[in-house]
Amino acid sequence: MEELPRVQRVAAYAVILRGTDILLSRLAPRVTTDELWTLPGGGIEHGEDPRTAVLREIQEETGLQAQVSETSHVYSAHMPGVRRQGRVVDAQAIRIVYDGWVLPDAPEPRVVEVDGSTVEAAWVPVAHVRSGVVPVVPMVLEALNDHRPFQLQRVAAYALVRRGDEVLLTRLSARAASPGRWALPGGGIDHGERPVRALAREVQEECGVDCEVGELLDVHDLHFTGVAPTGRFEDYHGVHLIFAATVAADAQPRVVEVDGTTDAVAWVPVADIESGAVPVLDVVRHALAATLG
Repeated sequence: MEELPRVQRVAAYAVILRGTDILLSRLAPRVTTDELWTLPGGGIEHGEDPRTAVLREIQEETGLQAQVSETSHVYSAHMPGVRRQGRVVDAQAIRIVYDGWVLPDAPEPRVVEVDGSTVEAAWVPVAHVRSGVVPVVPMVLEALNDHRPFQLQRVAAYALVRRGDEVLLTRLSARAASPGRWALPGGGIDHGERPVRALAREVQEECGVDCEVGELLDVHDLHFTGVAPTGRFEDYHGVHLIFAATVAADAQPRVVEVDGTTDAVAWVPVADIESGAVPVLDVVRHALAATLG
């Protein structure tokens, strides 16, 4: 028997999740006459970096600007006897699959390229993919089974600054994970930065005042899985060091940073926090409880 011509194709794709949905592309009739969906992505051009290729393909197939992870999964499928470009070949498909994400306020997906291999892009419930309601190529299920949310652990320092029956709080902006809620002033500790210095820096950036950092009151932590402000689906663990702190009696707090995660700062009555009149993050209640204990 005559040996079939060998064809090897290397392509890059991305698993892009948004809550319980996944972004998929529907293959064109010239590829398959059946309804069949795949991950957004496609062939890597000669000399092209795989990450550059997948970002290009996502834009062409969905119209969306995406970001992808540094690492990936690699899948290989050997398909002897399949038809490619009008002839029967011995094919091997090597697929590089990244973790991808788009901004939460990204527009609805739409196909941009003309006469390409896909004709539709849509957010599809993952449950419909797994149940078979939405027919997909095997790679989609393989990638979903292997996918794990990006793990992010963030260590931050926060200040409990009291003035009589009031506490100094900052309001989270639209750039933060819980916009509109109030939090303690503070933020992430940079690599190699001492927590006390990090806290003083953050209070100055968020409130425009100098503070004297005192004793460590308690440690609060928060663990959840969800969509980050960047649009990335994360397994998030926040570790929060809560310090007592003081500011000058005549200090006038004001927001200093521009386009940050804080859009307001104020002295808030503790009674308004306890009654729920002012919506706060759990770390605020935890800090107040730690001082009472």
